[in-house]
Amino acid sequence: MRMKLCTALFTLAASAGFLAWPVPSARAGAFEHEPVTIFFVRHAETAGSTRTGGDPGLSQAGRERAEALARLLSHAGVGQLFSSEFARTRATLAPLAQLLEKQLRIVPAREREEQLEELRRLEPGTVAVVAGHSNTVPGLVFGLGGKIEGLVREDSREALLDHDQYDRVFVVTLDARTRLAQTTLELRYGPALPSPGGR
Repeated sequence: MRMKLCTALFTLAASAGFLAWPVPSARAGAFEHEPVTIFFVRHAETAGSTRTGGDPGLSQAGRERAEALARLLSHAGVGQLFSSEFARTRATLAPLAQLLEKQLRIVPAREREEQLEELRRLEPGTVAVVAGHSNTVPGLVFGLGGKIEGLVREDSREALLDHDQYDRVFVVTLDARTRLAQTTLELRYGPALPSPGGR
């Protein structure tokens, strides 16, 4: 009888959280298997040409698109924001960063392998956003084992998004153990633009 009473009291104390040592949870160990989710976007519309080597910010249309991106991802659980060093990519993520009170992590556009390593090292369960360029986003998605259709050029050395495409979002889900893409989804956001190859 005394043994049964002690067992009952132990169970009651454990369920009430009165014991000093942690009680194993059904959730324990599950987190390490959660996938990493990464949203890849090209910067929004710019206020000037980038072909002469300048660093323009966003046009009014681009600023509106950046706000649309913030609305789209505001409840997605985003924990990490990555941008290239250019003003147009930083400005594309600025409204989302301000809304979430997150700092941008700057990785130079030419440092593709460094960016890929940063993404592969993300903790299981992390949700991240990467703002890049027409000539960097495809390479990053491909580098993680993802897929993109409707590119201007599709060779692995320099795959390119259409210059007029600003509304495409590529959602890559990485397996927590292999760090390779399980799925790649595409979304559209902001004002509609012509479909790839539709011109």
